[in-house]
Amino acid sequence: MLTCDTYLMPTTLKDALQVWADAPEGSRLVAGATDILPWARDGRAGDVHLPCMVDITRVSELQGYEVQGDRVRLNANMVFQQFLEDETLIRLLPNMPYCAAWFADDQIRQQATLVGNIVNASPAGDGLPPVLTLNGEIELARLQDGAVVTRRLPVADFVTGPGRTELDAGEIATAVYVDAMEGYGGSFQKVGMRRSLVISAVCCAALVRTDASGKVFEDIRLSIGGIGPRPIRLHDIEEMLRGQEMTRELVAQASLKPAELVASRSRVEYRRAVTSGFVEAAIEDALVALGAPKPEPEQRETLNA
Repeated sequence: MLTCDTYLMPTTLKDALQVWADAPEGSRLVAGATDILPWARDGRAGDVHLPCMVDITRVSELQGYEVQGDRVRLNANMVFQQFLEDETLIRLLPNMPYCAAWFADDQIRQQATLVGNIVNASPAGDGLPPVLTLNGEIELARLQDGAVVTRRLPVADFVTGPGRTELDAGEIATAVYVDAMEGYGGSFQKVGMRRSLVISAVCCAALVRTDASGKVFEDIRLSIGGIGPRPIRLHDIEEMLRGQEMTRELVAQASLKPAELVASRSRVEYRRAVTSGFVEAAIEDALVALGAPKPEPEQRETLNA
Protein backbone atom coordinates (compact mmCIF):
# COMPACT_ATOMS: atom_id res chain seq x y z
CA MET A 1 0.00 0.00 0.00
CA LEU A 2 1.15 3.55 -0.77
CA THR A 3 0.39 6.30 1.75
CA CYS A 4 1.69 9.81 2.39
CA ASP A 5 1.39 12.65 4.90
CA THR A 6 0.81 15.36 2.29
CA TYR A 7 -0.43 15.24 -1.31
CA LEU A 8 0.06 18.46 -3.29
CA MET A 9 -1.20 19.40 -6.77
CA PRO A 10 0.37 22.68 -7.96
CA THR A 11 -1.03 24.29 -11.12
CA THR A 12 1.97 26.29 -12.40
CA LEU A 13 5.52 25.20 -13.08
CA LYS A 14 7.00 27.80 -10.75
CA ASP A 15 4.76 26.64 -7.91
CA ALA A 16 5.59 22.99 -8.65
CA LEU A 17 9.31 23.71 -8.54
CA GLN A 18 8.97 25.61 -5.28
CA VAL A 19 6.90 22.86 -3.68
CA TRP A 20 9.35 20.23 -4.93
CA ALA A 21 12.39 22.17 -3.67
CA ASP A 22 10.77 22.48 -0.23
CA ALA A 23 9.55 18.87 -0.04
CA PRO A 24 11.02 16.76 2.78
CA GLU A 25 13.64 14.15 1.99
CA GLY A 26 12.04 10.96 0.71
CA SER A 27 9.19 12.73 -1.08
CA ARG A 28 8.17 11.63 -4.58
CA LEU A 29 7.13 13.50 -7.71
CA VAL A 30 4.35 11.86 -9.72
CA ALA A 31 2.40 12.39 -12.92
CA GLY A 32 0.69 9.23 -14.18
CA ALA A 33 1.91 7.29 -11.10
CA THR A 34 1.87 4.06 -13.14
CA ASP A 35 5.36 3.14 -11.91
CA ILE A 36 5.14 4.09 -8.24
CA LEU A 37 1.86 2.30 -7.53
CA PRO A 38 3.05 -1.16 -8.67
CA TRP A 39 6.34 -0.54 -6.84
CA ALA A 40 4.56 0.12 -3.54
CA ARG A 41 3.05 -3.30 -3.08
CA ASP A 42 3.91 -6.67 -1.57
CA GLY A 43 6.67 -8.45 -3.45
CA ARG A 44 8.42 -5.24 -4.47
CA ALA A 45 8.71 -2.34 -2.03
CA GLY A 46 5.86 -3.57 0.17
CA ASP A 47 4.01 -0.95 2.21
CA VAL A 48 5.45 2.51 1.46
CA HIS A 49 4.80 5.69 3.40
CA LEU A 50 6.09 8.98 1.99
CA PRO A 51 6.27 12.37 3.70
CA CYS A 52 4.96 14.15 0.61
CA MET A 53 3.80 13.44 -2.93
CA VAL A 54 3.84 16.23 -5.52
CA ASP A 55 1.42 15.59 -8.39
CA ILE A 56 2.22 17.67 -11.51
CA THR A 57 -0.71 16.56 -13.67
CA ARG A 58 -2.43 19.95 -13.29
CA VAL A 59 0.61 22.08 -14.18
CA SER A 60 -0.54 24.15 -17.17
CA GLU A 61 2.91 24.48 -18.79
CA LEU A 62 3.34 20.70 -18.94
CA GLN A 63 0.31 19.94 -21.12
CA GLY A 64 0.29 19.10 -24.83
CA TYR A 65 3.00 19.48 -27.45
CA GLU A 66 4.38 22.01 -29.92
CA VAL A 67 5.87 21.55 -33.40
CA GLN A 68 8.96 23.78 -33.67
CA GLY A 69 10.30 23.51 -37.20
CA ASP A 70 12.01 20.14 -37.57
CA ARG A 71 11.63 19.36 -33.85
CA VAL A 72 8.66 18.51 -31.66
CA ARG A 73 8.44 19.51 -28.01
CA LEU A 74 6.50 16.88 -26.05
CA ASN A 75 5.58 18.30 -22.66
CA ALA A 76 5.88 16.21 -19.52
CA ASN A 77 2.19 15.37 -19.15
CA MET A 78 1.91 13.86 -22.65
CA VAL A 79 0.48 10.36 -22.18
CA PHE A 80 1.15 7.36 -24.44
CA GLN A 81 -2.46 7.23 -25.68
CA GLN A 82 -1.96 10.52 -27.54
CA PHE A 83 0.52 8.86 -29.91
CA LEU A 84 -2.31 6.59 -31.06
CA GLU A 85 -4.93 9.32 -31.47
CA ASP A 86 -3.25 12.55 -32.59
CA GLU A 87 -2.86 12.66 -36.38
CA THR A 88 0.03 15.13 -36.28
CA LEU A 89 2.03 12.99 -33.86
CA ILE A 90 1.29 9.86 -35.90
CA ARG A 91 2.62 11.61 -39.01
CA LEU A 92 5.71 13.23 -37.45
CA LEU A 93 6.78 10.47 -35.03
CA PRO A 94 6.11 7.28 -37.01
CA ASN A 95 7.54 4.77 -34.53
CA MET A 96 5.77 6.16 -31.45
CA PRO A 97 2.29 4.78 -32.35
CA TYR A 98 3.75 1.26 -32.55
CA CYS A 99 5.46 1.77 -29.19
CA ALA A 100 2.23 3.09 -27.66
CA ALA A 101 0.22 0.15 -29.03
CA TRP A 102 2.55 -2.23 -27.16
CA PHE A 103 2.53 -0.13 -23.99
CA ALA A 104 0.43 -1.80 -21.28
CA ASP A 105 -3.34 -1.40 -21.85
CA ASP A 106 -5.87 1.31 -22.65
CA GLN A 107 -6.31 2.43 -19.06
CA ILE A 108 -2.60 2.71 -18.31
CA ARG A 109 -1.87 4.45 -21.63
CA GLN A 110 -4.31 7.18 -20.59
CA GLN A 111 -2.22 7.82 -17.46
CA ALA A 112 1.41 6.91 -18.21
CA THR A 113 3.59 9.73 -19.56
CA LEU A 114 6.52 9.42 -21.95
CA VAL A 115 8.69 11.74 -19.87
CA GLY A 116 7.90 9.72 -16.75
CA ASN A 117 8.92 6.54 -18.59
CA ILE A 118 12.25 8.18 -19.48
CA VAL A 119 12.90 9.43 -15.94
CA ASN A 120 12.10 5.97 -14.57
CA ALA A 121 15.19 4.81 -16.53
CA SER A 122 14.37 1.13 -16.86
CA PRO A 123 16.94 -0.69 -19.03
CA ALA A 124 14.01 -1.99 -21.10
CA GLY A 125 11.65 0.99 -20.77
CA ASP A 126 9.40 1.03 -23.84
CA GLY A 127 9.66 4.76 -24.51
CA LEU A 128 13.44 4.99 -24.51
CA PRO A 129 14.45 3.24 -27.78
CA PRO A 130 12.01 5.26 -29.93
CA VAL A 131 13.13 8.50 -28.29
CA LEU A 132 16.78 7.61 -28.95
CA THR A 133 16.03 7.11 -32.65
CA LEU A 134 14.33 10.53 -32.60
CA ASN A 135 17.50 12.17 -31.18
CA GLY A 136 15.61 12.99 -28.02
CA GLU A 137 16.74 15.73 -25.64
CA ILE A 138 15.21 16.06 -22.19
CA GLU A 139 14.50 19.45 -20.66
CA LEU A 140 15.06 19.87 -16.92
CA ALA A 141 13.78 22.86 -14.94
CA ARG A 142 14.77 24.28 -11.56
CA LEU A 143 14.38 27.48 -9.57
CA GLN A 144 17.33 29.87 -9.44
CA ASP A 145 16.98 33.14 -7.53
CA GLY A 146 13.22 32.80 -7.78
CA ALA A 147 13.17 32.32 -11.55
CA VAL A 148 12.58 29.17 -13.61
CA VAL A 149 15.73 28.12 -15.49
CA THR A 150 16.12 25.11 -17.75
CA ARG A 151 18.82 22.96 -19.24
CA ARG A 152 18.76 20.26 -21.91
CA LEU A 153 20.81 17.16 -22.48
CA PRO A 154 20.51 14.18 -24.82
CA VAL A 155 18.36 11.37 -23.46
CA ALA A 156 21.26 9.03 -24.32
CA ASP A 157 23.36 10.89 -21.73
CA PHE A 158 20.54 11.57 -19.26
CA VAL A 159 19.97 7.87 -18.47
CA THR A 160 23.12 6.54 -16.82
CA GLY A 161 21.98 3.09 -15.66
CA PRO A 162 19.04 1.15 -14.21
CA GLY A 163 16.92 3.71 -12.38
CA ARG A 164 19.75 6.28 -12.56
CA THR A 165 19.67 9.62 -14.36
CA GLU A 166 21.36 13.01 -14.43
CA LEU A 167 18.33 14.62 -12.74
CA ASP A 168 19.58 16.89 -9.96
CA ALA A 169 17.88 17.58 -6.63
CA GLY A 170 15.10 20.13 -7.02
CA GLU A 171 14.79 19.58 -10.78
CA ILE A 172 11.68 18.52 -12.67
CA ALA A 173 11.76 16.99 -16.17
CA THR A 174 9.45 19.27 -18.14
CA ALA A 175 9.64 18.07 -21.76
CA VAL A 176 11.42 15.94 -24.31
CA TYR A 177 12.42 17.39 -27.70
CA VAL A 178 12.47 14.96 -30.64
CA ASP A 179 13.08 15.10 -34.39
CA ALA A 180 10.08 15.41 -36.69
CA MET A 181 10.39 12.41 -39.03
CA GLU A 182 7.63 12.78 -41.59
CA GLY A 183 8.15 10.45 -44.54
CA TYR A 184 9.94 7.75 -42.53
CA GLY A 185 8.62 4.29 -41.83
CA GLY A 186 8.61 3.37 -38.16
CA SER A 187 8.37 0.21 -36.09
CA PHE A 188 8.70 -1.14 -32.56
CA GLN A 189 9.38 -4.71 -31.42
CA LYS A 190 8.94 -6.06 -27.91
CA VAL A 191 9.04 -9.37 -26.06
CA GLY A 192 8.57 -10.30 -22.41
CA MET A 193 7.68 -13.12 -20.05
CA ARG A 194 3.93 -13.01 -20.67
CA ARG A 195 1.50 -12.28 -23.50
CA SER A 196 -0.70 -9.74 -21.70
CA LEU A 197 0.56 -6.39 -20.37
CA VAL A 198 4.08 -7.37 -21.38
CA ILE A 199 7.01 -5.94 -19.42
CA SER A 200 9.88 -5.82 -21.89
CA ALA A 201 12.79 -8.21 -21.75
CA VAL A 202 14.04 -6.79 -25.04
CA CYS A 203 12.60 -3.98 -27.17
CA CYS A 204 13.76 -2.41 -30.40
CA ALA A 205 12.75 0.69 -32.39
CA ALA A 206 13.48 1.62 -36.00
CA LEU A 207 13.03 4.51 -38.41
CA VAL A 208 13.74 4.07 -42.12
CA ARG A 209 13.67 6.33 -45.16
CA THR A 210 14.42 5.13 -48.68
CA ASP A 211 15.63 7.03 -51.73
CA ALA A 212 13.32 7.97 -54.60
CA SER A 213 13.75 4.55 -56.19
CA GLY A 214 12.64 2.81 -53.01
CA LYS A 215 15.64 0.49 -53.29
CA VAL A 216 18.32 2.21 -51.17
CA PHE A 217 18.52 2.98 -47.44
CA GLU A 218 18.74 6.78 -47.55
CA ASP A 219 18.57 6.98 -43.76
CA ILE A 220 18.05 4.50 -40.94
CA ARG A 221 17.94 4.79 -37.18
CA LEU A 222 17.93 1.86 -34.74
CA SER A 223 17.88 1.56 -30.97
CA ILE A 224 17.48 -1.36 -28.60
CA GLY A 225 16.72 -1.78 -24.91
CA GLY A 226 16.95 -4.65 -22.46
CA ILE A 227 20.39 -5.94 -23.49
CA GLY A 228 22.42 -3.89 -21.01
CA PRO A 229 22.15 -1.35 -18.19
CA ARG A 230 20.52 1.23 -20.48
CA PRO A 231 19.07 1.37 -23.99
CA ILE A 232 21.54 2.12 -26.78
CA ARG A 233 21.51 3.52 -30.30
CA LEU A 234 22.95 1.12 -32.90
CA HIS A 235 25.08 3.66 -34.78
CA ASP A 236 27.42 1.06 -36.29
CA ILE A 237 24.55 -0.83 -37.93
CA GLU A 238 23.04 2.42 -39.16
CA GLU A 239 26.35 3.27 -40.86
CA MET A 240 26.55 -0.23 -42.31
CA LEU A 241 23.15 0.12 -43.99
CA ARG A 242 22.93 3.81 -44.86
CA GLY A 243 23.36 4.38 -48.59
CA GLN A 244 23.27 0.65 -49.39
CA GLU A 245 20.86 -1.14 -51.67
CA MET A 246 18.18 -2.88 -49.65
CA THR A 247 18.39 -6.65 -49.69
CA ARG A 248 17.12 -9.16 -47.18
CA GLU A 249 20.59 -10.69 -47.04
CA LEU A 250 22.11 -7.34 -46.02
CA VAL A 251 19.45 -6.79 -43.36
CA ALA A 252 19.97 -10.29 -42.00
CA GLN A 253 23.74 -9.78 -41.88
CA ALA A 254 23.39 -6.46 -40.06
CA SER A 255 20.94 -7.92 -37.55
CA LEU A 256 23.52 -10.41 -36.27
CA LYS A 257 25.81 -7.70 -34.85
CA PRO A 258 23.68 -6.46 -31.89
CA ALA A 259 23.81 -9.90 -30.22
CA GLU A 260 27.46 -9.16 -29.47
CA LEU A 261 26.37 -6.13 -27.41
CA VAL A 262 24.25 -8.05 -24.90
CA ALA A 263 25.57 -7.14 -21.46
CA SER A 264 22.60 -8.05 -19.28
CA ARG A 265 23.33 -10.14 -16.19
CA SER A 266 20.24 -12.34 -16.64
CA ARG A 267 18.94 -14.59 -19.43
CA VAL A 268 21.92 -13.66 -21.60
CA GLU A 269 21.55 -16.39 -24.22
CA TYR A 270 17.83 -15.70 -24.57
CA ARG A 271 18.47 -12.00 -25.08
CA ARG A 272 21.14 -12.74 -27.69
CA ALA A 273 18.79 -15.02 -29.60
CA VAL A 274 15.96 -12.49 -29.51
CA THR A 275 18.06 -9.45 -30.35
CA SER A 276 19.09 -10.42 -33.87
CA GLY A 277 15.57 -11.35 -34.88
CA PHE A 278 14.19 -8.14 -33.44
CA VAL A 279 16.58 -5.87 -35.31
CA GLU A 280 15.77 -7.65 -38.58
CA ALA A 281 12.03 -7.48 -37.90
CA ALA A 282 12.22 -3.82 -36.87
CA ILE A 283 13.92 -2.83 -40.14
CA GLU A 284 11.58 -4.91 -42.27
CA ASP A 285 8.44 -3.70 -40.50
CA ALA A 286 9.57 -0.07 -40.91
CA LEU A 287 9.95 -0.75 -44.64
CA VAL A 288 6.49 -2.32 -44.70
CA ALA A 289 5.15 0.92 -43.17
CA LEU A 290 6.60 2.68 -46.24
CA GLY A 291 4.75 0.29 -48.56
CA ALA A 292 7.26 -2.54 -49.05
CA PRO A 293 5.85 -6.09 -49.13
CA LYS A 294 5.97 -7.94 -45.83
CA PRO A 295 8.42 -10.88 -45.94
CA GLU A 296 7.06 -14.35 -45.38
CA PRO A 297 8.02 -15.97 -42.03
CA GLU A 298 10.04 -18.66 -43.78
CA GLN A 299 12.17 -15.97 -45.44
CA ARG A 300 13.20 -14.60 -42.05
CA GLU A 301 13.88 -18.09 -40.76
CA THR A 302 16.10 -18.89 -43.77
CA LEU A 303 18.11 -15.70 -43.37
CA ASN A 304 18.58 -16.33 -39.65
CA ALA A 305 19.59 -19.96 -40.07
